[in-house]
Amino acid sequence: MNKSNISKEDILKAFQFRHACKEFDATKKLTDDDINFILKAANLSPSSFGFEPWHFVVVQDQELRELLKPVAWGAPLKLDTASHFILGLSMKAPMTKWDSDYIMHMMKEVKQFPEDVIEMYSKFYREFQESDFNLDSDKKLFDWASKQTYIALANMMTSAALVGIDSCPIEGFHEDKVNALLQEKFGVDTDKYGLSYMAAFGYRKAEPPHAKTRRPLEEIVTWK
Repeated sequence: MNKSNISKEDILKAFQFRHACKEFDATKKLTDDDINFILKAANLSPSSFGFEPWHFVVVQDQELRELLKPVAWGAPLKLDTASHFILGLSMKAPMTKWDSDYIMHMMKEVKQFPEDVIEMYSKFYREFQESDFNLDSDKKLFDWASKQTYIALANMMTSAALVGIDSCPIEGFHEDKVNALLQEKFGVDTDKYGLSYMAAFGYRKAEPPHAKTRRPLEEIVTWK
C-alpha cells in the first residue's frame, strides 16, 4: 500500500482548523468538484457490516431551506449563508432488519456475495441484532443506523477541513416536526428514513472567537 502524501502535521492542522462554523460567507460557494469530494467521503465511509444505512439530501432550493427554519432552531443562520446544506438520513427498521429487502439487495447486488456467503452473513447479522446488541425494537435499530451515519458526517467534515472548507454539524431541530416536513415537502419516505442530523458547508465569514479547547490527552486515554 502506498504511503499517504499527507503529513500527520497537516492532518492535525485540519482538525485545529475545523470548528462549528456559526455563520458562513454567503458570497463564497463550493465548486461542484468540492461538494462531490465531500459526498464521496461519506460514500466511502465505513459502516457496521458494510450495509451503509444512510441517505444524504443536499438542500440547495432556497424555498425548501426556508421551510426548515421554523423546525430547526439551530439552523437558520446556516440555512441563509451556507454554500451547501445536507440532511443526514438514517434507515429505519424496515430497511435494516436482518431479513429486509434492502439487506438482501446489499448482499446480492452491491457486494455480490455468493449464496453460501449470503447465508453465513445473514446468520451473523441476525445474531448481532437479536443477541449481541439486542436490537429488539424499531427505536434501537434506528439508533444503531444513526451511529453509522455519524461516521459519514465525521468523515465529511474532516475531508472538508483538509481542503480548507468549513462546516457545522446541527442537531438543533424538532425531530417529529422535521420528519413530518421531510415527508410532506421533500419526498422522503419517513417509514424508511429518519433525520439524524443536518450539516452546513461553506467558508467562514469570520475567524472563531476563541482558540479550540480540549481536555488533555492523558485525561481521556487510559493505557492498560
